[in-house]
Amino acid sequence: MLRLPDDLRGAFKEPFGPVYTDAERLLADAGTPLVAVGDVVTYHLRQAGHEPQVAVIDGQTEREAVSDEIARVLDGEAHRVEVENAQATLSEDLLRALVDALDSAEPTVIVVEGEEDLATLPAMVAVPTGGSVVYGQPGEGMVLVSVDDEARSEARELLRRLDGDSEAALSTLEP
Repeated sequence: MLRLPDDLRGAFKEPFGPVYTDAERLLADAGTPLVAVGDVVTYHLRQAGHEPQVAVIDGQTEREAVSDEIARVLDGEAHRVEVENAQATLSEDLLRALVDALDSAEPTVIVVEGEEDLATLPAMVAVPTGGSVVYGQPGEGMVLVSVDDEARSEARELLRRLDGDSEAALSTLEP
């Protein structure tokens, strides 16, 4: 549905919120629902005793397979949905799975065949005001995005700059 153009890659270098290295401190500041994007982030949240409402994982961290320890923790009890999403894209299946998971009463893990790196943007649009999105910032820690009108507007603007039908993507994410 959407593809990241090469000239927009730099827009994702700066974190969308504060960076944490301690999951318990992050959780103390996080809102509900909480969406985790990334295997290592999900691992740290679970190790801190918190099951995110939605976790988006792909079995990779920084283009390498996650360790066996992380894989064991990620293989939890939450409902699992599998989707395909190629590198540097956002597929319609991923967007729909994210919306469905947020509407579900039970925690959901979206297992991506491909790559989940861009899932932060649609999560920032789909999560209700007051909720949070957490994603990894390589070499730094976990970024906490508190979803409010400003964060949602920034995510919408970036989604509109991706190649493809951004208006269709936004209509999938917004009721």
